[in-house]
Amino acid sequence: MKTVTIIGAGLGGLTLARVLHVHGIPVQVYEAEASPDARAQGGMLDIHDYNGQLAIEAAGLGDAFRAIVLEGRQAMRALSPDGAVLFEKADDGQGGRPEAQRADLRRMLLDALPTGTVSWGAKVTGARSLDEGHHEVTFADGRTLVTGLLVGADGAWSKIRPLLSAATPAYAGTSFVETYLYEADTRHPGAAQAVGGGSMFVPAPDRAITAHRERGDTLHAYISLTRPLDWFDQIDFTDPAAAAARVAAEFDGWAPEVTALITDSDTPPVLRPHFALPDGHRWQRTPGVTLIGDAAHLQAPNGEGANWAMCDGAELADALAAHPDDFEAGLEAYEQALFTRMSQADDVMNQHLEETFSDDIPETLRALMPERQQDN
Repeated sequence: MKTVTIIGAGLGGLTLARVLHVHGIPVQVYEAEASPDARAQGGMLDIHDYNGQLAIEAAGLGDAFRAIVLEGRQAMRALSPDGAVLFEKADDGQGGRPEAQRADLRRMLLDALPTGTVSWGAKVTGARSLDEGHHEVTFADGRTLVTGLLVGADGAWSKIRPLLSAATPAYAGTSFVETYLYEADTRHPGAAQAVGGGSMFVPAPDRAITAHRERGDTLHAYISLTRPLDWFDQIDFTDPAAAAARVAAEFDGWAPEVTALITDSDTPPVLRPHFALPDGHRWQRTPGVTLIGDAAHLQAPNGEGANWAMCDGAELADALAAHPDDFEAGLEAYEQALFTRMSQADDVMNQHLEETFSDDIPETLRALMPERQQDN
């Protein structure tokens, strides 16, 4: 049986590796990072019952996942710019989107793989197709490998995608500026009270502030601005205080307990521009190679990226397991299902939001849904 070669040890690639392992299919993962702890892995993720949780169950890790869920974090509130509460929903445990730290999810998946499954410090610089469905992968240290089944799980700037598609990500028009406030209840009580026990967001035209209460007493905020990239180029992010002040100026007149998420950050503000692949991105079937996650369907952040990446990994593994004597048939089945599923993804998310909030969603929040944005 062919060994499946996966490029990228993010949540999608590791979910694929774990479900392949469950099915007894040999797998090797190559990751550019030097070790599992080489960098911070980001913040909270809500894992949805219609994609991410299904992938976790396919991986046989339901109990392990429940052990890392942070209780109470499904609580949600929306504020107006003046700090008034527009909408609030307590965590009753029935929301279908339990929250966990990305780093904990990654560690859960790594711990469920045999030692040596992931090769660390293996940065891919390119790939080329050979004959009969084989592909050669080149690494930064000069090594190469040839594989008959290659999966690009290597994110937005995938080195594997060019084997299948000429599409490249383009700036989506919005960016996050990311901040952290530590020991929030004692050191930043106004912001802590505004955020509450779970997540908080303040929507407005062309700008918004979202924050999550993470493990311990940490607030993690994302300041969203719809601005061209050259607007951000004028901000000196090497001067944290000046950068925070410039970003906060875009929220002049907002409640101070909300803008404190910008001005009182305990870390330098970090710019996170959003890029996306063309809507409906797909490719012609190419023997021996496919894509999952952001490598396949990168979108601006909408709460679904990690969930769909994990779902992709589980569904690809299941498709290969269903065709043990003809992996090409498995790849074909996976891609056709993927293209259909991602074309319906916005509808699925809208349905999930409707079911989560029922008739309590105020019109200001309904306007944020993708289907409503398309109408406006």
